[in-house]
Amino acid sequence: MRISELSRLSGVSTASIKYYVRAGLLHEGVREGYNHTEYAATHLERLRLIRVLLDEGGLTVVKARAVLAAIDTPDATLLEVMEVAQRALPTSHQPASAWALATIEEACSEHDWIVEEGNAGLAIVAQVLDALNELGRLDLLSLLPAYADAADAVARADVQAIAPVRDRAATASMVVIGTVLGDRALQGLRRIAQGNYVRRSAEQP
Repeated sequence: MRISELSRLSGVSTASIKYYVRAGLLHEGVREGYNHTEYAATHLERLRLIRVLLDEGGLTVVKARAVLAAIDTPDATLLEVMEVAQRALPTSHQPASAWALATIEEACSEHDWIVEEGNAGLAIVAQVLDALNELGRLDLLSLLPAYADAADAVARADVQAIAPVRDRAATASMVVIGTVLGDRALQGLRRIAQGNYVRRSAEQP
């Protein structure tokens, strides 16, 4: 297909498509003559993934390129691909305290989770704990076990969904999509569920 057709099908402007190629996010099309470049279904698939990373995941172009490179690396394990995706997602740059890190590490140990050094999730939760401490609301630490139980159930479902996929590239792409969109889905579902319980509580005599 021509770039105009690729743009129409993907909803991405031709200027953006050319930029993604220059930035190393999208592989080049096949030149078949003067000012004539052909694109394939693989370009359309990659464009859709790029938009997910940039628009839904909020990744920078540099971080999106790193995630896509991990997907494209044949000898990269799925764990390595997932770690790259996790670390690419936007996080606070405020360093977590030793107390907060120790608290979340203890919670992980209680769930018998195997946690690799430098796991992005440790810093994210620790930063939340530091924020609670600063607000004087450490009473909310009582919610941590319930959050961990919910995360365990979701993570188990994530991995089970990946298992049946045999194609390595497709599996790696699924890992990235699940990591990026899964966070958004959980945020939305939590808000829906919160609204449900608040309304039910208000309806009780």
